[in-house]
Amino acid sequence: MINIFLVDDHDLVRTGIKKILEECTGINVVGEASSGEAAVAWCRQHQCDIIFMDMNMPGIDGIEATKRILRYNPGARIIMLTVHTDDPIPSQVMKAGAWGFLTKGASAEEMLKAIHEVFSGHRYLESNIAQMMALVRFPGNGKKEVGDDGNPFGILAERELQISTMISQGMKVSEIADRLAISPKTVNSYRYRVFKKLGINGDVELTRLALRYGLDGLK
Repeated sequence: MINIFLVDDHDLVRTGIKKILEECTGINVVGEASSGEAAVAWCRQHQCDIIFMDMNMPGIDGIEATKRILRYNPGARIIMLTVHTDDPIPSQVMKAGAWGFLTKGASAEEMLKAIHEVFSGHRYLESNIAQMMALVRFPGNGKKEVGDDGNPFGILAERELQISTMISQGMKVSEIADRLAISPKTVNSYRYRVFKKLGINGDVELTRLALRYGLDGLK
């Protein structure tokens, strides 16, 4: 059973998330708070597996609440929820110690994926945010020479970088094709082009390289 604590200053948002989670087998909502202060107080007295934390709240915001909770419980696993996706916000959230980052527009499927990934000990960024961070890291058409910062992904074009990020997130070819509205054949063409440019032989090597150089922003 995965025990989850919800923090959001909007009752309607908490109710909606709670309804989704309670319909899922193996997930239990053990408590709620409507402010960062209340969340910190609750976490000093109770334990849970995952905390869903709203980033923007009156008083103590989600980032500050996360920092305070981690002082008392360094093992707390927090997934931040926000309507903002602009960099450097995702970076600030992860640096504060959060394990995951989701927008409030994320699908129920992605929210559940984030829960299971974080519960399993993996950090999680919503896929479109991970892609955005990668593109911010490599602006323009991606034609940055390897050696500028030692990162081999700098030689990839924007679409190649986008698909590399999605593969490193564990997405299947069919899922990537659906997300980008292109054919699976086209996705595979990009994959093989990426493999050739990076000198690798498959998705496993690509994922390892992504983790090593921080392409996906997860580890």
